Amino acid sequence: MARKTSKSASKDVKRAMHKRKEGTLKSGRSGKTVKSRKQAIAIGLSEARQKGKKVAPKKRSKK
Repeated sequence: MARKTSKSASKDVKRAMHKRKEGTLKSGRSGKTVKSRKQAIAIGLSEARQKGKKVAPKKRSKK
C-alpha cells in the first residue's frame, strides 16, 4: 500500500516538532509560541501542503 504522506513532508513535520521543543515555533496570525504537540504537527503538515508535497487532505467534521 502506498504512503499517504511523502517522506519530505515527514521532514517538515519533524522540523516543526524540533522547533516546538526548542520553544521557537510560532503560530500563524497571533504569533504566539506553540506548546501543543498536536498543533506542531498541524503546522508541519500545513507547511508541507503549501509547498505542494504529498499529504493526506485535512479531516472534515461530520454534520
